[in-house]
Amino acid sequence: MSIPLYDPTGVEPRSATDEQRAEGPLARTPDGHWMVLGHAEAVEVARDHEAFSSAVSRFLQVPNGLDGAEHTAVRVATDPFFGPEEMAAFEPALRRLAHDLVGELIADVGPAGTEVDAVSAIGAVFAVRAQTAWLGWPAELEGELLQWMVDNHEATRSGELARTAEVAQRFDAIIDSVLAPRRELGDDAPEDVTTRLMRQRVTVSSEDGESAGERPLRDEEIVSILRNWTGGDLGSIALCAGVLLSALTTMPPVAERLRVGSYAEACAIVDELLRIDDPFVQNRRRATCPVTLAGHRIEEGERLIIHWTSANRDERVFADPDRFDPEGNAPHNLVWGIGKHVCPGRPLATLELVVLLQELLAAADVTPAETVGLRSLAPTGGWSHVPVVLSPRG
Repeated sequence: MSIPLYDPTGVEPRSATDEQRAEGPLARTPDGHWMVLGHAEAVEVARDHEAFSSAVSRFLQVPNGLDGAEHTAVRVATDPFFGPEEMAAFEPALRRLAHDLVGELIADVGPAGTEVDAVSAIGAVFAVRAQTAWLGWPAELEGELLQWMVDNHEATRSGELARTAEVAQRFDAIIDSVLAPRRELGDDAPEDVTTRLMRQRVTVSSEDGESAGERPLRDEEIVSILRNWTGGDLGSIALCAGVLLSALTTMPPVAERLRVGSYAEACAIVDELLRIDDPFVQNRRRATCPVTLAGHRIEEGERLIIHWTSANRDERVFADPDRFDPEGNAPHNLVWGIGKHVCPGRPLATLELVVLLQELLAAADVTPAETVGLRSLAPTGGWSHVPVVLSPRG
């Protein structure tokens, strides 16, 4: 059975994979990796943790680059940071941040409104302020983190390893600048999420799977976790803001439901809009044994790319991928992944997005701008730029 070729280089992921899926749920990239485009196939790969390993990077990636008991132990230790009580405690501060940002954006704006970029001026700024507040990092890092987001996006798009390595090293230096004072202060370090993570312990399992005690997180693990929580989340929230506001400018009734509806309804709306235009494009896996997927034999050691943007628009599951149906599509939505490696930061990311939209829509009308937006190209999804017009309500 032949396998089609799919080259993701320089293409817009959503439209390109909409066309590619017509040839089948799997494809091969020019460098020989398997591209998993179908919904059922994406679920199968993501859920089969024995046949498909997440340990695919030459760099330490905690927790989602780990497998088995090691992955479970770290998730048990770190998932509580995103628990319901933690999120409820953080929400008031998050709302203040969103309220203040919206106030800055619409200050002294006349009835005609003002044009802003939903990605850089709204999503990115709010992401930096929200994450630094949650982690207890200095607000003075805002400018440096915003510039890092721009440089990281450009480095990722370039595909140049030296460039991406330099950007990664810069981010690790930012993390170290936050950790070093806490190490010096010891027991007198500020009681915040970052300090609590530094003091967190993980369960060590013996060869037979039984608990063999606990150990502290190693320094490199702490850095990797913080890189995952911040470096990944900052760009993601900015892209999500672009996707959501681009959609809501054309869907006034949905925007109104977000403004006045319940938190649960808002979460469902956010998830569905992100399914339709998923900016979380892909994750990698490695086959640990020969396996058959969609009629094709995949050999041990071969690499696979789960294309979430494509899977979330598979016509075999979503007859009309662009149809807005939060309730009907929720059971099949893969925006946050599925299986043991489902996104650990989903509760925080969802809270941030819902609070941002609620505070923005409470204070301003958001309408399309005359300036045309710009779609992101692989390996990122969604929009690079989404001009919108903000007008103060009332």
